This record gives sequence, C-alpha cells and structure tokens, in this order.
Amino acid sequence: MDKIITDDKDCQINCANPTESLVNMFVEMIQKGRIEKGQCPALRPVFLKPHGVAKGRFIVNKDLPEELKIGLFAGTEYPLWARFSSDTLPSISDYKTTCGLALKLFNTPTPKIFGLPDETTFDIIMQNYPVFFVDTATDMCEFTRAGVVEGDYGPYLKAHPKTANILDQMATPVGSVLASPYWGILPFSLGEKQYVKYMLKPTIKAKEPTQPPTNPTYLAQEMADRLGKEDIRFEFCLQLRTNPDTMPLDEATVEWSEDESPFIPVAEILFPMQDINARGQAEYGENLSMNIWRVTKDHQPQGSIAQVRRDVYAASAQQRRNINGVPDGEPVSAKPKDQTPLGKDDVIVRAAIHPGIGVARVGNAETEYYIGPEVPHPEAAPKDFYRTPQGTLKRQAARFRIYGYNAAGEVVRELTSQNADISWRVQVANTKANWFYFITAMDIPESKDLIVKRRNPDVKGTSREELIIAPEPINISGDCQSGAEYCFDKGKFKGENVYLGELQTDDKGRLLFLGGHGISQSPSGLPPYDASNGDSFNNATDWFDDMSDGPVNANVCINGRSIPVEGSWVITAPPNFAPDIIGWRTMYDLMTDVYVNNGWLPVPETTSFTHDVLPQLQRLSNLQWVNKGFSAMFGAGGQMNFDDPSFISKLALKPIGVGIHRQDPYGELRQIMLNSFRPYQTQSNCPQLWPWLYGDDFGGDLLQASPNTMLALPSLQQLHLQRWAAGEFEEDWDPNYQPPRDLEHVPLDQQPAMLDKAAMHYCLADAFHPGCEMTWPMRHATLYAAPFRIRQSSVAERPNQWGDKLSQSKALAINGPLHAQVAGGITRWMGLPWQGDTAYCRAGYNHEYDLYQPSFWPARVPNTILTEDDYKTVMNESLSRKDRIIAFNKRRSWNRFIDRPEADGATPNIAQVMNRMIAEFAEQGIIEARPGIKDDPDFPTVIYVENNGYMEQAKAMLKATLTPEPGSREAKLQEAGWASEEQHQDALRLRQRKPTSR
Repeated sequence: MDKIITDDKDCQINCANPTESLVNMFVEMIQKGRIEKGQCPALRPVFLKPHGVAKGRFIVNKDLPEELKIGLFAGTEYPLWARFSSDTLPSISDYKTTCGLALKLFNTPTPKIFGLPDETTFDIIMQNYPVFFVDTATDMCEFTRAGVVEGDYGPYLKAHPKTANILDQMATPVGSVLASPYWGILPFSLGEKQYVKYMLKPTIKAKEPTQPPTNPTYLAQEMADRLGKEDIRFEFCLQLRTNPDTMPLDEATVEWSEDESPFIPVAEILFPMQDINARGQAEYGENLSMNIWRVTKDHQPQGSIAQVRRDVYAASAQQRRNINGVPDGEPVSAKPKDQTPLGKDDVIVRAAIHPGIGVARVGNAETEYYIGPEVPHPEAAPKDFYRTPQGTLKRQAARFRIYGYNAAGEVVRELTSQNADISWRVQVANTKANWFYFITAMDIPESKDLIVKRRNPDVKGTSREELIIAPEPINISGDCQSGAEYCFDKGKFKGENVYLGELQTDDKGRLLFLGGHGISQSPSGLPPYDASNGDSFNNATDWFDDMSDGPVNANVCINGRSIPVEGSWVITAPPNFAPDIIGWRTMYDLMTDVYVNNGWLPVPETTSFTHDVLPQLQRLSNLQWVNKGFSAMFGAGGQMNFDDPSFISKLALKPIGVGIHRQDPYGELRQIMLNSFRPYQTQSNCPQLWPWLYGDDFGGDLLQASPNTMLALPSLQQLHLQRWAAGEFEEDWDPNYQPPRDLEHVPLDQQPAMLDKAAMHYCLADAFHPGCEMTWPMRHATLYAAPFRIRQSSVAERPNQWGDKLSQSKALAINGPLHAQVAGGITRWMGLPWQGDTAYCRAGYNHEYDLYQPSFWPARVPNTILTEDDYKTVMNESLSRKDRIIAFNKRRSWNRFIDRPEADGATPNIAQVMNRMIAEFAEQGIIEARPGIKDDPDFPTVIYVENNGYMEQAKAMLKATLTPEPGSREAKLQEAGWASEEQHQDALRLRQRKPTSR
C-alpha cells in the first residue's frame, strides 16, 4: 500500500463512516494523486500491475446436485474474460506480490443488484490467499489511514499482529499465475438460505522462484509463454457454510475449515491456448470494470468489507474511465476472437541451442564418425555403416543447432553462419575418479541407510585435484572448422594428458562435438576390479576413462545485434551396440514424466494409440533381437508379436456405440494387456509381469520382497495404458504411416522439440545400475532449468565440497549435488571404467527361474543375438524350412568373445573379462538391420543381425574351444551368455552388495 501523506492539514478520516473514508483514501488520495503526478493512462488504485488478459469459458459441471443449481450454476456455460494482476506498482518486481484474478462472465442471468438490472455480465474477484488481512470495513479504514494519511503502517501492525502475520504470509513467491490457487475471500449468498465461499483450484504446477528473477515481469512472460503452448484449466469450487459459529460472515481474516466443509467442484474454467499479446487484448482487459456486486441476488456478497468494495470499486472505475476517455458502462457481449490479420513476426529476440542435451558416443576410429539421430525414427543404416573399412568403430558426434525465436516464442528460423555471427563455447570434464562410489541408486527407499565414500580414498587434500580431468573451455566459429586447436586434450589425470574429444563445425557453422576413443587406463597398472573388495566393481582405484560432459553455449549476433542464447549440455556415452533398438523406457520418457509431475508440461488430455500406446508394446517386440526371452514371447512367431499388423488392428479398435449399444470386441484383450504390466508404485515384487527388466534394487535375488527389484510402469505411461484399456483413446493407427526420417522433413516450428526428443529417445532410463548414458539424478527436477535443459552452475565446485562421504539425505538435500551442474557433473555418477558395466550387466542371473530374462538394458548392451551365419541360413531358400526356422530362433551370447577361455582353458575371472572389454569393446557386435523375407508368416521383412569386428583368428579360437554336451547345464549357461557356472556365480556376487555404509 502506498504511503501518501495528504497536503490538506485539515483532512480528517472518520472511520465511523468507513465507506466514505475509504472512497476518499483510495480514489481521491491514491488514485487521483497518481494521476496528478502524471500517471498515464490512469490505472486502478489496487492490483494495478497486469500480467495478462485471457479469454475463456466457464463450464458448469453436468453432474451438479440439484441443490447447487442456483443462479449462475443453473446454467451450462458462459464466455468469460479474465484479468491476472498483482497488487503492486507496474515498476516493481512480481516477486512476492499478492496475485489477483478478476473474472467477467457474459450472457449470465438477470436482474443484477448493481448497475443496470438488465446487464448480462457477472463479476468474480479473487486473490491467491484464502483470507483478507483485516476483519471488517472499519478495520480496513483504520489500516489504510495509518499508511495513506499518517504515512506509517508500523504502529498499526504492531498493535494488530494478526494482520501483520497475514500480510507476511501473503508475500510468498508465485511461479505462475496459471498454477496458483485463488480464493474469493468473502462469503456470498447461494440462494435465500445458504452462504458459500469461492475457490479456484489450478490443474498444473509451477516451481516457485527462491530469489527474485532477473525479469521483473516474469509472471507476465510465463503466462504468455504457457498459454501460447497449451490450454489451461481451473476447477471452480464452492465451500458451503455448515457451521455459523466457526464460519462468520463479517470476519474476513477467518478461514472456513475445509475439515468441516470441503470445497466442492461445481464448474471448470477453460482458457484455450491463445496469444495474450494479440492486438487489443490487454487494452480490452484493462478497460473493463470489475465489481463483486455485479451479480444477481442469489449471489449477493456478504459482510462490511463487501459493502465498502462496491462503492470504492465503482468510484475508482468511473474516475479511471473518465480520465482515459473510456465510456462508462458494461459490454453487451464478450470481445470476439481477434480477426485482425497479422504478418508473421520475424524479429528474433532470443535464441536457443538444440538439442537441449546432446549425446556423443565413443569409438576407436581415429577420425571417422557419424552424426547421432536427429529424429526418433531415422532410416536404418546400411550394413557396415558403423565400422570403418578397417573394422574400427566410428564415434557418434553430437550436432548442435541454434534456433531464433520471436517475442511470442515462435520459431523464426534456424540460425547458421549464413544469417548470423555465431561463436560456440564448450567446456567438458571427467570427474569420476574424484566422485563417490556407485553402489546403487541413492534416491530409492532401499538406499536410505547407504553412505558411500569417495573413489580413490587414499588420495588426500589438494592431491585429489589430480583426479579431475578438466581441460580449458574451447571456442570455435566459422564453417568446416576442425584441428588440433579444438581438441580437449590438455586435461590431466595424475599428470598424464587425457583426450576427452574435440570440436568441429559443419558447412553451416553448426557445432559438432566428438567424444573420446573409449580409452580406460590405470597409470599404475592396477586391475579394474579387486576380488577382495566387491565395491571396487564400477569404482576402480587409480583408473580413468574418457567419458565427459559439460555446458554448450554460444554468442550470437544478427546484423551486429547481440541476442541472448539459451545454453545446452553434451554428454559422452558408451557405444550404442544396437543402434535401431529402442529401450522399453527411454530417457525421453523419464524426463517427460519428471516435467509433467512437476507441472512444467501439461498432463496429456488425450491418448493416441499410435503415439502413446503402440510404442510401449512394440518396444517389447523390438527387444527380440537382443534377448532370446523377449524373442520367444514378443518376437516373430511369438504369442505377443506387436509388430504383426493383424494383431495391432485389434488393439487399435475402439469400442463402437454407447450405453446398451456399446460393442467392444477387444476390450478384454486390452484389459489383459494392462494387467500384464507391473503397475506404477507397486508394493510387491512379481517378476512375471511386464516388462521383464530389472529394477533399481535388484540385488541378485529375483524373488526378494523389494518392489524395486523389477522395473514398473511410470505414471504417464500407465495413464495412457489405463485410458486405452478403458476404450478412451484416439483410434489413429494407420499401417501405412511413415514418420519423418530426417530433420528436413520436419516442419520448422517442430524441429527444436524433435531434436530434444531424438537425442534422449536413444538413451536408456532405469534400471540405474548405474546405467548406460546417464543415471538416477536425471529423475530429479532440481537438475533442470527447463524441460530438456540441465541447469548450469555459475560457480565451480570445489574438490571437497561434499565431504568424504555421501548419504542419501546429503545427496538429495536442497544444497546437494542435484542442482546446478558443473562440467563433469552428469557422468561422474557413472561406472569407472565404463566397460565394467558393459561387460557385466547381463540377463538371467537366476537361471533356475529363466536363463534369458529378466535383463538390464539389452537395447544398448545386447544379451543374445542372431549371428551372421544363422542369418545366412535363414535367407538360404534352398534349405529346408525347418532348418531355417531353427536358425532364426537360435541365439548366441553377445559376450562370447570376451568370455572365451584363457590360454590354459580356465574360465576368465571378472577382472580378466573387464580387461577384455576395455581392450576389445570396439570389436563387440553391432546389431544391424538386414533385409528379411516379405509376406512370410515365420520371418519378418527386416531382420537384425550381429556385425562384430573380431578377426578371423579370434573366431577360429572360439570355435576350437571345447563345446559342452548339448542340453547339459554348461551348454545352457553358455547359450544364455555365461562362460561357466563359476563365472555366473561371480557375476551374481556383484549384484549382492547391499546398501549399507561404505
């Protein structure tokens, strides 16, 4: 409230007549005083800072009880306009201001008890706190007199601590005016015998800022951005007055208890997606006059504050309109949809780098590389695409593009060296050796007592800085740039230079980041695993690898004008050994779940069979090429082949008709499918349910009680499957549909989101043991600045910032490591060296249950595959059909080469197998698409086949080893991917580490 001391020394404010006095103070002193000081246009005396004006609909619930169908609520639907604002001056920041919402409904019942009786408008005024800060009109007058006339609220607040406390509580930060609840504060009639209070409940969430945002009008910007992308809904609720003793009509500081009378939803307010900055929209809202008395008698306001509001609001509106030259009176109808043709706004005011998180992958090829997927469904690569002619494995480069946006947040164009001056800046690091042991995901209930120590615990003090590989940031600009000066090769591990990758640009100045060559070493020659210390698995002492991550930023100038650029992030990951196989749960799925659950993205209103349901099913069939268990059930010829068009057509069929005429021939089939999945937040462990994938707490015993032993449906995926099972989905499956195969076939406005999705679509989510590309911190919203953007830290972390040990409470603390990130902050949680996980996260650990499943992450690290020899048999039509079917269903262990016996015939131990993966990872099989057989019931049209890089002598050596007797236990173990019972038991022990103090 302003402190305005009147110049009239004889001015007397008599609160015995609060209405006259408050009109005098608010209208004559505050509002008129501002106008006389030059305020133009004249504004309201309160809630004068607008955030936006939106058109919407007030939709009365169809199932409303008869006793509530009174007045306004006896109707069905009303157009409305809403004004969102804050009770502060426009020049002051939105942070910690009281937010208000004024609604003007049209075509409502008459007669009105204020204004002209036949006016069809109806006003509702609300704020984002459930009570007022004083009880009565007299109290309001005395409070206002203290500040406006006497110039000091202090004595009044000291004498009225309840008012002071409420004002303090009202000064809370708001993340979005569209995600805030609102209350009508005062009681209103509901017919002749009932009284109610109003509340508006949001249906989305938004994170509140913890400090003043740099943009003082951030609420207006957020409202414009959000309504420009999505519909927004609120629930309009009534709270019935059920106890007059505890629910007074003229004590505005008293909150009516929801325990005595909960709020009842009676209507929905829908704000459709719109441009609130459209021509004339803001002006229309500012010129409207709002008054809570513009209602019918059925909804008459109650209490002395309501009486005062009628006159104060009317007088201030009249003065404002007179000064601004706006006719006094109510509109007859709502402002129609803007029909003014507008030219495309092509003025770029900001830019953003996409993808928000880019993924590079290691390979041992010296210079050859390929660019990672830029759409979720690119064309399958041809044979030998991922290898050089010499058989080495190409690296995957992460390509980054910059898109320019106008003030409305619309994509204007991609920014390249042809239309902008671009300078890239990238910083990456590898901090694994200085980070903490990975034992298990630290955010699950089973890890509540887990305390882990740092890797290399014997390295103390400043010497630990030698464990951090942190080359200087590198800048690059121009077209087709590359060379030694752009290499991240100046970082050191214990004094030895380590190459973490390099930068290049393409012919349009886009950034290319190439990671390392997959090198992992110990300067002192220590083994990657110490059998006497089970925790050394994934935590090798005196080892480094060449994984890395860090921020990607850019400076952009257009015609000499610098524009702000939203930064990105890059990670280096292991190779993708099955490039076309999509994990059952992708990192994109996980991140989307995080953003929806935190209110950053809306809950989907509808479920598409093609886009929301079918992928969850087809990914099970997709895993047939990397795991024999999935092949048997979900593969070609299996009981649940979700690639079979005739089967899909049944699953895609919606119920026909309604009521007694409803026909749903495949409803039970859909329900059985839903029941086959492990439900979200399950409280028990049942390994038979889908998907057959381990969870975060698998500890070697498949039948242990922990519900996190197996992977369950995420909340969003379960929502879509439940809607589908209930027949509430879009019947949109087209067997001839072809998704865009490259970015050039994606509309410009969809390209940024497509790039964000594609990069994460080919990364796996849980189980996090620790994972393939990223691990469990990615499911925490604190890690992100916005969807698909990691929050960048402006402050470097100190080597000892988190101490020598890390507990769950410390890891998840508000000042913990899951907030703003420094270079190396994402990959530090991963295994060291990365090849250990790749070699030993397999399938079928409990072979008495099943030899082939469950599995960890076969979509990136295959378990059992179709060999080149067996593929040739399948395709040889001169052979018998029986032999070809046998060959097609045969699978070999993907690990068979690294599991080969030692020279003396002994089974290799864990460290020996890990050393082989370190030395030979690039020779391991890549699962490639090959032509299949068309229109054949037993063979698909595309078959995925292993392409390994092992030399002929290695293959001959493997064939020369003793083959166990067919059908024997040893033969079955080898077929399932274990060299021997001894190796199987060793691997099982790796999984039996329990989360305790380390």
